[in-house]
This record gives sequence, C-alpha cells and structure tokens, in this order.
Amino acid sequence: MLEMLAKFFKIINGDANPGQIALGFAFALCIGLTPFLSLHNLLILFLVLAIRVNLSAFFLGCGLFSVVAYGVDPLSIKFGQALLASPSLQDFWGGLYQSDFWRVTKFNHTLLLGSLSISLLLFVPLFLISRSLISLYRERVMAWFARLKVCKLIRASKLYKLYAALGA
Repeated sequence: MLEMLAKFFKIINGDANPGQIALGFAFALCIGLTPFLSLHNLLILFLVLAIRVNLSAFFLGCGLFSVVAYGVDPLSIKFGQALLASPSLQDFWGGLYQSDFWRVTKFNHTLLLGSLSISLLLFVPLFLISRSLISLYRERVMAWFARLKVCKLIRASKLYKLYAALGA
C-alpha cells in the first residue's frame, strides 16, 4: 500500500503534463470499473497507447479502480438492469442484439452495461477534477514544501546531489 502511495506521489510530483496524468486516470476508470475481459477494454488500451497518456497514472489507476469496482458492482448491476429493462429502450436493445458485432460486445450483461455506463458518465468529471487538483497541488503544496528549511538543507547536501545525479 505504501509503495502504491509512493508511486502516486512520484507521478504527481513529476514534470508530466497534468492533463496527461488526468487522462490516464480517466481511462483507467473505464477499464478498472468494468469486467476485464471485454472488447471495449481492448479498444481503450489501444487508444491509450496511441495518444499521449501518462502510462504510470493509467496502470496505477487501473489497479485502484479495480479495487473500487468491488464496492460499486452492486450499483452497476442495478443500473445495467434498469437500462436493459427500460420499456423505452427495448426496441433499441433488440435491434442491437440482432447484430453479431453487438452480441460480441456482451452489452446485454447487466454488470458490463452498468459499469461501462457509470464509467462513461464519470469520465469527463474525473478528468476535469483530477487535472485541476494536480495543478493546484503543484502550485501550492509542492511550492510550500520547496520553501521549507528542511527541504533546502536536504537539497544542499552532497548526498542529495549524488542521488539527483544518479536519478537523471
């Protein structure tokens, strides 16, 4: 757990663009909340590899949201069941089910449909909130730590300079 927390702080303290980190977390939400072996997860993975997304944030977010999914699954099942049982959508689902492609996506499973719908609804808000929180953290908290005398003393030491030279 501490290792995961250390990786998180390494990601947000790094010099990667906050938008790329936030996009990694947002895509991880879609993969982490939904059942792993799904066609849409493969498409999301290809998209993540094709565009500029922070992969460390993506994989860390996948692990985090996979754990969160166990608590959200009952809600996802109810939401998916409500979507599939909605009388106004019956013709839509019936039309999709007639196509082989849509049958392969397994949209008719309540957990998959519910969790995918929830993750798509939360994608943009998670992206915007995490991007602004990362920027705010970097502007305020990192700047505050840099001004502390203890941090200045550590950075002035020979051991830190050696560590920084090895890390670069």
